[in-house]
Amino acid sequence: MNKFITIILILSAFYGCRNSDSQANKIPVAKAGNEVLYYDEIPGLVKNWGTPADSTSLIQGYINKWARRELMFKKAEENLPPELMNEIEEQLQETRLNLVAYEYQRMMMLQKMDTLISQEELEKYYSENEASFMLTSNIVKALFIKLPVETPNIWKIKSLARSDKQKDFQELESICYQFAEKFDDFNEEWITMDRLSIELKKEFSNQEDFLRRTKFYETRDTASVYLIAINEFRLRGTLSPFEHVREDIKRLIWNNRRIEFIQDLEDGIFNEAIRENSFKIY
Repeated sequence: MNKFITIILILSAFYGCRNSDSQANKIPVAKAGNEVLYYDEIPGLVKNWGTPADSTSLIQGYINKWARRELMFKKAEENLPPELMNEIEEQLQETRLNLVAYEYQRMMMLQKMDTLISQEELEKYYSENEASFMLTSNIVKALFIKLPVETPNIWKIKSLARSDKQKDFQELESICYQFAEKFDDFNEEWITMDRLSIELKKEFSNQEDFLRRTKFYETRDTASVYLIAINEFRLRGTLSPFEHVREDIKRLIWNNRRIEFIQDLEDGIFNEAIRENSFKIY
């Protein structure tokens, strides 16, 4: 088999130089039932991988896989009951119709659908649909620091973490860069309190009460000290901050536009068919 494939490789190079586009020069490499596999149907990545020996091995593997698939298909086609084969044909036709229509819709969307969503549109959607944006989790903006217990001058790190001065934060960053196992500044994004609990390795029986009374929190285990400085919080059941749901709103608006665009596209095609008398009901 390897010798046969090597010959095929040599012949393909020879004929490819003479006329790579000629149908007459297609080189058959295997036959399974009535199906023939030609050399130019083998993916280029398989034919051109590594050394000639590597390529030969991969081609042989590809041929065997192709033959197994074709022979299994032929056996199944011969033995499945006619009603099941009819059902498969109907499913294939339905899939083809859906796939072709989907690709056309996608092409038209790329060409003609307005994808620009303004800040005003986002804010308008937010204000008109506030009931849809109630929080289901407590969220926070906070600073999280994890330090080895042997970190020198931890008292200073605690003091800097409590400060709201920019110069103190810069100094804190510098120190934590040297000593901290983890330093996460979540003051520019909202995160759930559940996520912070995972970082702290601690469950809070009453998150709402904890957030109302805590600005700075420290806990430790045998290896690490955990610090959090809470800047802002919002409780579950209250309106989510706009910036927290901004991307969700953008996706909602875009999806609504997509649905409307496709509906308009279908309506246009349908109405055109009626006008041109290419759609009739008998």
